[in-house]
Amino acid sequence: MISTKALPFNKFRVTFILDREDPPVPISVVGPFNDWTPGATRLRNRADGLRSATVVVPAGTEVAFRYLADDGTWRDDPDVHDRDEHGNPVFTVGPA
Repeated sequence: MISTKALPFNKFRVTFILDREDPPVPISVVGPFNDWTPGATRLRNRADGLRSATVVVPAGTEVAFRYLADDGTWRDDPDVHDRDEHGNPVFTVGPA
């Protein structure tokens, strides 16, 4: 699941959310916002049984991303159906 929130100065907070046990290993989200660096943006456990990670991007940004588990397994977000030219899930945040 993806959650977005408008921030001041034409920015958006994007929160990536997964169930804590799916998969049951540490996982990070990678994309242009962190130069596709594994482990740079790790999902952290929350009290509600989920885990999440947040990034801030300019409004109008096309956000391509994938989840990467520490065991090397790539995952896509089942709620994001659009894909970029490389097959990565992609969505655009807010107005440009």
